[in-house]
Amino acid sequence: MWCCAFLTANRPEYGAVSADSPPSDLLAGWTLVWSDEFDGSELDRTRWAPEFSNGFHDPRANQWVPGWGNNEQQYYTEEPQNLSIEAGCLVIRAQREEYEGCAFTSARIRTRRAAGPPMFSQAYGRFECRARMTAGQGLWPAFWLLPSEEHYGGWAASGEIDVLEVVGGRPNEVLGSIHFGAAWPYRDHRTVIHTLPHGSSAESFHVYAVEWDPGVIRWFVDGKVYAEQRFWWSASGRGPEGGLAPTGPDDLNPWPAPFDRPFHLILNLAIGGGLPGAPDPSTPFPAEFVVDYVRVYERTGGALALAAPAAGAVPYAKIG
Repeated sequence: MWCCAFLTANRPEYGAVSADSPPSDLLAGWTLVWSDEFDGSELDRTRWAPEFSNGFHDPRANQWVPGWGNNEQQYYTEEPQNLSIEAGCLVIRAQREEYEGCAFTSARIRTRRAAGPPMFSQAYGRFECRARMTAGQGLWPAFWLLPSEEHYGGWAASGEIDVLEVVGGRPNEVLGSIHFGAAWPYRDHRTVIHTLPHGSSAESFHVYAVEWDPGVIRWFVDGKVYAEQRFWWSASGRGPEGGLAPTGPDDLNPWPAPFDRPFHLILNLAIGGGLPGAPDPSTPFPAEFVVDYVRVYERTGGALALAAPAAGAVPYAKIG
């Protein structure tokens, strides 16, 4: 794994937007296939599409899901005060302001438009960003991956990979997660909480990455692995109220579903919701999620051989 001494020596103090990026050729065994260094004067709309609103329409249930399904309190916009490129970084800013019935505004971008094929998606590889964020109760920055099509069914039957989440009230902790299973309400997930070393905080720049290979997903901070997952499952059965719990192996999609299909990239800064809780008077606004770069790699020699699932995993016995 590549050395992070360059990052440590050149990491700017919190509050400075500019950042020096390490050269991508330090990653032996990987080939860079897609990146955004955020070196322009505005967001590259050939790579990213902003999302809007305070929720989404679920076509399977034919209903509006407010708060993005998490009771989030922000309205996403593409206004300059929420979404900008500054000194070679993407800056997502959350503001405390009334907008369309919400008490906060922020931004969320992804490599997929509302209609048509994704601008970028990939199955397997290394997905990496260098970022820092404001600490504060109720803040929820994230870099994550969603399937480019719901091949196995609605969330979470087709999967979700969270490269980076920070609960703003605990800025010394980094969360790495996968969501999988059947469509809601029978979803499953695995989360590992990593404590940053030596009193470090997500308020300073760190490099966050996932290495996703067939049958295994690993999470890294600053070049060091802190989690590995080889247990997940996917079932596509649905009933009138949503996904159905599997009752036996014939109900499961073949391993390593759902993590065998292309996923696209998402960056956002949410406010409130079930995970971080609501902001309080101490929460600083504007709050920032500053991203120096996003890079995606493929293994130079091609994807690894398919790994076996975790021994003894019997998902239908766990939730059926």
